[in-house]
Amino acid sequence: MENKERFSLLLLEPGEYYFEDYIASLSITKNDTWLNGRLKVCSLSLVFDPKDYHKPILKIPFTQCGSITKSSDEDSNILNIICKQYIEMLDHNVLEPYKFINELSLFRIDLKYARVEDCLSLILQLHRASSLQTAEHRHMAAAIAYGRQTLIKFDPTWLELGENIIMEEVGQKITPLSINSGRIVLTSLNVYFQPFNNNEVTLYLKIELSEIKRIIKRRFLLQQVGLEFEYELNKQLYLTFKNTEIRNNLYDNLLNQSKVKMEKRERCIMTLKWQNGALSNYDYLLYLNSLADRTVNDLTQYPVFPWVVADYTSSTLDLTNSNTFRDLTKPIGALNPERLLKLQDRYNEMNEPKFLYGSHYSTPGFVLFYLVRKYPQYMLCLQNGRFDHPDRMFNSVSDAWRNVLNNMSDFKELVPEFYDTDQCGDFLTNKFGIDFGNRHDGRKVGDVELPQWASSPVDFISKLRQALESDYVSSNLHYWIDLIFGYKQNGTEAIKANNVFYYLCYEGAIDLNNVRDWNQRHALEVQIMEFGQIPKQIFEKPHPPKTCLLIKDFQQFGLLPNIEQYWNWNNLSISKLFTTTIHRDIATSVKISEDMQTVWSVGHDAMLKVHCISTQKQIRSVVVQGFPVKFNDIILPSMYTSTALIATMHGSLIVYDIDCCRITDDFRAHEDSISCLAWSKNGFLITGSLDCTVRIWKTPQAPWTKVELLTSLKAELEHENKVTSLALSMDNKLLATGTDVGEIFLWSFLDYSFIQQITGHSDSVNKLSFSRDCSKLLSCSDDCCFKVFDSDSGLELYTNTLQCRLKTLAWDGYHVFVGGEDGVMYLWDLEKFELIKKVPTHSGGLLNMDVSDDGSMIATTGKDRLVYVWKTSFNI
Repeated sequence: MENKERFSLLLLEPGEYYFEDYIASLSITKNDTWLNGRLKVCSLSLVFDPKDYHKPILKIPFTQCGSITKSSDEDSNILNIICKQYIEMLDHNVLEPYKFINELSLFRIDLKYARVEDCLSLILQLHRASSLQTAEHRHMAAAIAYGRQTLIKFDPTWLELGENIIMEEVGQKITPLSINSGRIVLTSLNVYFQPFNNNEVTLYLKIELSEIKRIIKRRFLLQQVGLEFEYELNKQLYLTFKNTEIRNNLYDNLLNQSKVKMEKRERCIMTLKWQNGALSNYDYLLYLNSLADRTVNDLTQYPVFPWVVADYTSSTLDLTNSNTFRDLTKPIGALNPERLLKLQDRYNEMNEPKFLYGSHYSTPGFVLFYLVRKYPQYMLCLQNGRFDHPDRMFNSVSDAWRNVLNNMSDFKELVPEFYDTDQCGDFLTNKFGIDFGNRHDGRKVGDVELPQWASSPVDFISKLRQALESDYVSSNLHYWIDLIFGYKQNGTEAIKANNVFYYLCYEGAIDLNNVRDWNQRHALEVQIMEFGQIPKQIFEKPHPPKTCLLIKDFQQFGLLPNIEQYWNWNNLSISKLFTTTIHRDIATSVKISEDMQTVWSVGHDAMLKVHCISTQKQIRSVVVQGFPVKFNDIILPSMYTSTALIATMHGSLIVYDIDCCRITDDFRAHEDSISCLAWSKNGFLITGSLDCTVRIWKTPQAPWTKVELLTSLKAELEHENKVTSLALSMDNKLLATGTDVGEIFLWSFLDYSFIQQITGHSDSVNKLSFSRDCSKLLSCSDDCCFKVFDSDSGLELYTNTLQCRLKTLAWDGYHVFVGGEDGVMYLWDLEKFELIKKVPTHSGGLLNMDVSDDGSMIATTGKDRLVYVWKTSFNI
């Protein structure tokens, strides 16, 4: 029976080149039966693939060949090979360990459409090279391959009409455990990969530029030389190049093509989506793995996932019990304190470079330990045609967990398949019926033994996925991210966290391009490929925790059943409710009262205006000061009825009672203009000034009485530059201050101590605002940027640059409203962080805004001296 070709690069040694392919017949003298098939000339072996798939593929290693000659028969076109060992693979097309036939054999190969003389010189050259040491042989094989590759040209007839070649380079296509060299061609319409052999299904692979969804720079063997394409529906192409310069040149040229329109997946946006519960733990970990150069196309850098469940003995899995889960604050090797103590003792006795764990948490061998039932061909390739000893295989989930807790050399984490509900746990069953052998007690290796709490592989994966998405894991996953992808990955923090691996596992430990000794380079490459690679470091500061408060707030407001409609911004409408009476000068600040009954505004005309929202009528319009003074800001403390606190440009703080139409208090709070105000619900007033200070005042009990400066001033926070903005978190624990040169500082509001400086802006910070859960800080600046920071670590989570200086922002917990000198109010989707709407507001510039707590009302002020009140509504 005839079938399609069974040959693949997985049948070769790692790094072995496949050069030529000939139609031929083969016979072994002992039975003298001729088999029709194809002869593959490779750098380490000759491989014969019979047409009859019942017959085994025969592999003849050059190292086992005694002589290779042309038959002496006249008019013969037969190649004679005498060897002492050959290998049978895929006998009856069954995946099983290779058979190594150790006997002296004579192979006769009859070439059908080629002359023996045409291929004999190459075969003899490869035979001679096989006697060299491994590194020297690889060097010589690479030189032979290079010489042949230069003769293979890209065929311009493959191009479409009007398609132009932009650049050509030689590279390699990477798939698990195999590398195939070819020519990479970028044109104005497509990317081509033309292999230098016929191993691929077609003469070339073509990807339309318009179909490319993502282009990701990758590292390969700890060198930044890789490029991975994601295109069409879940298709990928992973290429590597000779050096970083070539890779980057191709990447830049790709981005310059108008046809390339990739999906945006910025790290800051993905982190925010995960924090807000819009991205699952599973999808976020997949994203971080990709960002850290880990891909399913490279088993040396396969995506890594954590063990999260620690209970594999109970009959039921209780996801409400914290004891069910693994401690995610520690690396897998530090979970057992007794083992850790022994490892630390060994570490302390070592010379530099020291390492705590001699084995990594992810290697090709560990990946295939889990996936051998799904990808047996990979294991045969990795282990020279053999499966692992039956007792060392992945036979039981509970045994594997027990081993990673206790074994002194087993620290492996998991792979994504443990949590992928789409694949239904197919790696847990021996679906191909492969004979993996018998264990020591006589039991045949079959399906993986599952815990009692799992009724089937599908149920097992489903429950593990539930555990991964549980509240406990969501609250602690950021600690594991710090260990694997973050600031505890290396350096002193890694030492403190007991997270130190062998130095060659880290990027930057060695530059292979500078290693001139081929034997040394080969040894290093083997070490890097087989013994694990630390992911590329993504975060240099502690990763923010997951908050999910958006979803909780949806539940609180009864919106959860309509969450999809709520996030459909096409349902959002913003309409102008009314316009207040005009100020005589620029209107600088506006506030909506807590009960949403009134809107208050001040400006450079020294006037305070109050309007009733329900009647849209002016209630008060008073000149607060009898002499020319400009007002900068206003707040409405809820503990003082009908009272406004007003910041002035000459440094005074005015307390005004609107009911009595009188100034209750007026005291000199600063030596220069008061630029911003904040209020704490426990009775503290915070003032920021251009005199480079922030002052915190304890205010009197209601009703307001005169402030005694000496006793009321509780703290003064000094800055080197003018303070332009400040914000207090809703829990009254954090105070943020911004300056006119772009600095942002975080302070403890409990003891007024300095916490950290956040680097983010290059010009004046005009507005700051904390999220309701106090986990994030939003800022906008004259540098045209608005940014989101993690309040705990100071990590920049998101940034966006607009086309004007940004003067104000507001954040009601779901929606971000940003305004600036162009007079437009920009509305941003907090889940996707995309610009949704642009609403023209004030001519000359939007200077200040306030949003009601429920997000239903917005008040804005501008240089046009007007105050607008807007109504938002969602059709849900």
